[in-house]
Amino acid sequence: MTIRNTTPLVLAGLLTASAVGAEPAMLTAKQLSLDAALKMAQGTVLACRAKGIQIGVTVVDRSGTPQVMLRDSLAPPITETISRMKAVTAMNFTAPTSALSRRADTPIGRVPGLVMAAGGVPISVAGAVVGAIGVSGAPDGATDEECAAQGAKPIVEEIELGG
Repeated sequence: MTIRNTTPLVLAGLLTASAVGAEPAMLTAKQLSLDAALKMAQGTVLACRAKGIQIGVTVVDRSGTPQVMLRDSLAPPITETISRMKAVTAMNFTAPTSALSRRADTPIGRVPGLVMAAGGVPISVAGAVVGAIGVSGAPDGATDEECAAQGAKPIVEEIELGG
């Protein structure tokens, strides 16, 4: 059996990897303001009210931390928890939760705090995902998701136009 000294190879690999995958020491990320998140949540409530539906809505930032949670006057308290979970799921997967329904009965779908049912949408501004909206309370998830998209759209357009 021959023992070889691999230290030079390991060091060369580390130096090459650090040069190839170098990134700046500080990163800059876009963040929704509280005002923008609040306007999105209010727009979402109004979109569902126009359909005669009382909902709960949560807007999370890019880390999945809630920025705003609103529950309409007659929406049941459970809508708070479910809307938050839908928003967190949409943010973590950067996808509408309706697109994740096939994963609901898999190990990832059983992770506590995630909901793989329609009603959560990521918020993208100029190609960057900056948060997500989750809605609960409509008779079906498709309507939850529709209200979320309608609530976010005017604010996203305003931000993209420099507002």
